[in-house]
Amino acid sequence: MAMDGSSGEEFAVGCLLSIKTTFGDEFEGQVITYDRPSNIVVLQEGLKSTPQSRRNIRLLKANYIKEFSFLGQSDDPLDLNKCYLDLNSLQSKEDAALRQAEIDVERIGVGVTAEAQSIFDALSKTLPVRWDKTAIVVMNEVRVSTPYLADSVTGGTPAANERVRKVLELERRRLQTRQ
Repeated sequence: MAMDGSSGEEFAVGCLLSIKTTFGDEFEGQVITYDRPSNIVVLQEGLKSTPQSRRNIRLLKANYIKEFSFLGQSDDPLDLNKCYLDLNSLQSKEDAALRQAEIDVERIGVGVTAEAQSIFDALSKTLPVRWDKTAIVVMNEVRVSTPYLADSVTGGTPAANERVRKVLELERRRLQTRQ
């Protein structure tokens, strides 16, 4: 059936359709819902699915459907008795995302210049670093204080201190060539 700008009444929930888009895509899917104001059809791709199989959901503007054919009617795709959600997997993904967000936030200095953040980022590529207010703590022993010059490096073993000074000087040179 070719699309003629119809109102989308053909897109009843549960319909199984074979669709060709104006982009040349061809796929089969089940109508989950149709939103008339936005003219968007929400489809679950693939007609054979088990409770454990992953499902691909496609949101498609009905204007982009070149033609479709009705393959049949199926049960409500949103029937909660037939939907499978792996809550443990979702919980672990959420926990991992929260841990990563906390790690990312700790890497951002508060009340420091963009230059200080760049120096921190450069040091963090090769050495374990953290912020202690506006001072950069490297390897839990060497401190780099504002103005973040080689003379601002204190503490730690002489070898660690020298390593931090070297990386700091290289990063400062790199920052100067950018300007």
